[in-house]
Amino acid sequence: MNKFLYIFLLLCLFFCSCAKNITVPAEFDYREVSAGAYNLACWQKISNEKSPVHIYIEGDGNAFNGYGYPTADPTPKGTFLREIAFNDPNDNVIYLARPGQFVKDQNKNQTDWTTGRFSKKIVDSVSLAVNEMSKGKQVVLIGYSGGALLSGLIINENPNLNVVKWITIAGVLNHTKWTEKLNLPPLKDSLDLAYLPKVKQVHLAGEKDKIVPVELTKSIVPAQDLIIVPKATHNTGFDKYYSIIYSSDN
Repeated sequence: MNKFLYIFLLLCLFFCSCAKNITVPAEFDYREVSAGAYNLACWQKISNEKSPVHIYIEGDGNAFNGYGYPTADPTPKGTFLREIAFNDPNDNVIYLARPGQFVKDQNKNQTDWTTGRFSKKIVDSVSLAVNEMSKGKQVVLIGYSGGALLSGLIINENPNLNVVKWITIAGVLNHTKWTEKLNLPPLKDSLDLAYLPKVKQVHLAGEKDKIVPVELTKSIVPAQDLIIVPKATHNTGFDKYYSIIYSSDN
């Protein structure tokens, strides 16, 4: 393993998520969802029972510190995905955190945001939350970074979930290929995405992303479903493409 590349990637993840304040819009309510083995934090606005619900699934968050060691709290320091979700103009919007983020959950374990971040237990828990919160509505599922892989696993594991569109942003779509590409330790306790879900989808990849290199995404995603965002990094430069994220139709 290339130790220096490993530490570099972790430092990128650490510094790209520098802490900042964010104002939660008044129309969003905070709640904790009891979902199998975990309690999951979410913010939601639901104002139209007939409209699709846009569900945003967070990335891996603050999984490692600046020295490359697992943290005790994976709550993201950055606000990239929350800002996108909180500005979504649709009637029904939910920002869903990953296990261990934002909540003091006695069941959480460092494996949940390191080698087992995509374990069956994690997939089952977040699937329960998505099914409960969607309540049979049409779903636009949006996954950021590691949340992209998790959202794909959820779609494949839940054929009755009415997903009308799947969107990924700077997404890891196959952790085996990702760790091999960057010469990182394998995620030995995690499930992998054997195939892309058979739903309408669009994948936004940053041209300058050092954490999820665009050539990796290109090797997995069909060209017609991929948008390479010029000059975008892992969590900047996507602003002009928010209309695609916010749309339920195209």
